[in-house]
Amino acid sequence: MPVSLQLLSQFTLLQPLPREALEPLSARMSLRQFARRGMVMSKDSPVQELGFLVDGRLQGVDFTVDGRSVGMYFVDPGDYFGELSLVDGQAPSEFVVAAVKSTVAFLDASAARELILGHPALAQAVMVRLAQRVRTVMAQRTLLGLPNPFQRLCVLILQLPQRLVDGVAEIEQPPTHQELAIMINASRETVTRAFQVLFLHKVLVREGNALRLTQPTLLKDIAEGRADPPKA
Repeated sequence: MPVSLQLLSQFTLLQPLPREALEPLSARMSLRQFARRGMVMSKDSPVQELGFLVDGRLQGVDFTVDGRSVGMYFVDPGDYFGELSLVDGQAPSEFVVAAVKSTVAFLDASAARELILGHPALAQAVMVRLAQRVRTVMAQRTLLGLPNPFQRLCVLILQLPQRLVDGVAEIEQPPTHQELAIMINASRETVTRAFQVLFLHKVLVREGNALRLTQPTLLKDIAEGRADPPKA
């Protein structure tokens, strides 16, 4: 099923391209739907593709030798994934799963590589993304070195994308407790208990689907070890 030009223009990576560059992509891309927890991209698969998320949410994950999940990053609508394989020609370094029901547009590796190498703006964007991924992995490694899961959760909350609403930092559509748990190497129950404490002491406030950081200084002090977590 071809991907419309209108849909292609919604993908951040492709927005710098003129219409004449987008038109050949329409017929070369395919749309696929995935149920929640469905495997979108596997590190065990030899198939190399560049994926673009149309709707839903994806998470990059891997597994430790004893089978525990480790969350690495999220993919939101309009974003892309699978770029590492385009650069080195090897299999993906992680699994990508659907956090919720999702629709993804795929472009085969040869077409994606040709497209990126032919447009310096896209090549620059991919290089910046790879640099961001390296920084994220380094930050994740530092986070996992913290001994206290409550502290690790506070660090992760502060790392999530935020926006200012009426002067208060807000995280729109935060990850689920299970998704956060695998990011900080803790159980979902541990994350749920920590959130209950943070809500009880008004460090965080839930507003619909958003999470408001009403005491960011305290949250930062806990994250950096200057303050103990509040008591339940």
